[in-house]
Amino acid sequence: MLKFKVTTVGSSSGIILTKEAMAHLRLQRGDGLFLTEAPGGGYRLTPYDPDFERQMELAEQIMHDDREVLRALK
Repeated sequence: MLKFKVTTVGSSSGIILTKEAMAHLRLQRGDGLFLTEAPGGGYRLTPYDPDFERQMELAEQIMHDDREVLRALK
């Protein structure tokens, strides 16, 4: 487990990620992070956009279910 301290950044608050945390999350300076609710009432900090993941799951389902339509579009 990694622990981070909330600090002041201009007129806002932020956290400083260590090199270890950046590497583990596969982040580079300027990348975005998403705070999502986790089961059990906690939160999860992730570099992956949960909305994009849902969109991709729907796209894969459509491609599977309607593959004949997609073949006709070639």
